[in-house]
Amino acid sequence: MNILIALIPALGWGIFSLIAGKIKNSHPANELMGLGTGTLIIGIITAIIHPTSSNITIFSLSLISGMFCALGQSGQFISMRNIGISKTMPLSTGFQLIGNTLIGAIIFGEWTSSSQYLIGTLALILIIVGVSLTAISKDKSAKLKMRDIILLLFTSIGYWIYSSFPKAITADAQTLFLPQMIGIFIGSIIFLLVSRQTKVLKEKATWLLKEKATWLNIFSGFSFGIAAFAYIFSAQLNGVITAFIYSQLCVIISTLGGIFFIGENKTKSELIATFVGLILIIIGAAIQ
Repeated sequence: MNILIALIPALGWGIFSLIAGKIKNSHPANELMGLGTGTLIIGIITAIIHPTSSNITIFSLSLISGMFCALGQSGQFISMRNIGISKTMPLSTGFQLIGNTLIGAIIFGEWTSSSQYLIGTLALILIIVGVSLTAISKDKSAKLKMRDIILLLFTSIGYWIYSSFPKAITADAQTLFLPQMIGIFIGSIIFLLVSRQTKVLKEKATWLLKEKATWLNIFSGFSFGIAAFAYIFSAQLNGVITAFIYSQLCVIISTLGGIFFIGENKTKSELIATFVGLILIIIGAAIQ
């Protein structure tokens, strides 16, 4: 049962990027605002079905972790538009796996022996090589630029904090979930304000109807919210490293979906490199 719960985030987080990528005339601002709205709705529904009590400390920390999640997601959405889903997701997954593995091992002490450190290091190497293979491109205009890498690396810090949070605090999943979803919504608005993409927020209460792409992206928020709820349970049941590793199998769904569902072009050699890279990422995740 624990493993089945661990696989729900992989499914939800794999599908949500494809929903966002398939929507016409959609921009990162629409996607982030739709995501924030969708996750907030899921959070409210969950709170109504399973009402919980909290205190100001847990609520505030949960909200902040959700805001960091919005930071991570903003980087993904921007990168998806710049370099495509099939390149963004493996690179983002690699950064997340490396960061969260090190956090789980060093901060939470989930590696307790020299053999675990040896195997863990080997796993990280495989992940890095795998990510590098998925980024191979013969088209010079489509090659990764340093700014793309820096953007995803910097915003991945938000995901590191968000993903590790359930292990760092003692509280049940229902208590953590709603404030986290509120945090994602607030973080999305802050990003739009800071990046001066406030067009999506205009017209006050009618902005949702005016921006069709934002409205449609709420469905990606539903997918993300369900995955996020399951992830909290998984992190508490399985530990940060195991929960995160299983959740990042979403890279298979999102990467292959980007190629075959969204229609991102790759040459035969690029496709082979992507497949090999994904296999190495999965192996690296599995042996930890």
